Amino acid sequence: MPAPTPYPKQQIRLCTGSDGVRIAYATCGTGPPIVKAANWLSHLEFDLKSPVWSHVIAELCRQHTLIRYDQRGCGLSDRDPDEISFDAWQRDLASVINACGVQRFALLGISQGASIAVAYAVAWPERVSHLVLYGGYARGKLKRSADPRLRDEAETLVKLAELGWGQQNPAFRQFFTTQFIPGGTPEQHHWFNELERLTTTPRNAARIMRVFNEIDVVDLLPQVQCPTLVLHASDDARVPFEESRLLASLIPGARFVPLDSENHLLLDSEPAWLRWRDELRAFLPTTEPVDPAFAALTPRERDIVGLIAGGRDNAQIAARLGLSEKTVRNHITSIFSKLEVENRSQAIVLARKAGFDAPPA
Repeated sequence: MPAPTPYPKQQIRLCTGSDGVRIAYATCGTGPPIVKAANWLSHLEFDLKSPVWSHVIAELCRQHTLIRYDQRGCGLSDRDPDEISFDAWQRDLASVINACGVQRFALLGISQGASIAVAYAVAWPERVSHLVLYGGYARGKLKRSADPRLRDEAETLVKLAELGWGQQNPAFRQFFTTQFIPGGTPEQHHWFNELERLTTTPRNAARIMRVFNEIDVVDLLPQVQCPTLVLHASDDARVPFEESRLLASLIPGARFVPLDSENHLLLDSEPAWLRWRDELRAFLPTTEPVDPAFAALTPRERDIVGLIAGGRDNAQIAARLGLSEKTVRNHITSIFSKLEVENRSQAIVLARKAGFDAPPA
């Protein structure tokens, strides 16, 4: 019998959003960072071993450091926030990025996470090296057409969530599951039904869906400056294929990849998943450009240099990396020696010239 597939090891931490809401985020893997904007639905702990998400997570952290987080009101993040809005989601993404201390990174947006990723990439063009949008959209259901029947349909789906999301009987939730993974196995459908029930409350599900319906970042698309990859399943039952065609047509130079699938979330048993994986591997760099002066630094020392360049003191660096202040001081002594600098100010100047950014606003 073959050995079971090893799951990536992850570290879960909490950061505090601008309004005091605690956001749970996880890191796993090593290499250039990929930040995944939150999408609905997620649970940092359950997704890692799930029959729907685990292959995606394993691939993303194969040669990269993957940073992902649970949306406010979901998963391990605070479950009852006062505010659920598109603006709050943008602020939460920025809070997670700042908590991790990453300076420049690839940004991944799946489903409604694509619109959040677009908004961040436009607001912080110097931070985002590559943008990947999968199964996404720039305009919510109620922004795609003026047909009044569409509003009735959207509100009916919200009511379905309000009435049936928390019930033990999965009949209500199965309707949503078959939109996300119509080609899934019974095991995958059962798992996704349970994810829906466990990751958020019926009230939050309705609140979140109402915000989804009103999203509109179409005007931001021409302002995206970084290389962009757009992928979408051709028969997606959740988000119309046309929505990603719109993304790709308005983002300058974006590469568009249609995928032969009916699943909103690609499953590891279908050929479209292999195409998705290969396209992503070809698009994302697996090594970080390193100034020759920094080539001798260890990965941990590079992490510390990034935090020093971002204006953090030793106590903040120790807390961020889970180290003692004495260990941080020892690392800094080694860094100064390798960079041939005498003090922190000289190290900061050299680091920022090499591409480590100034502290975020």
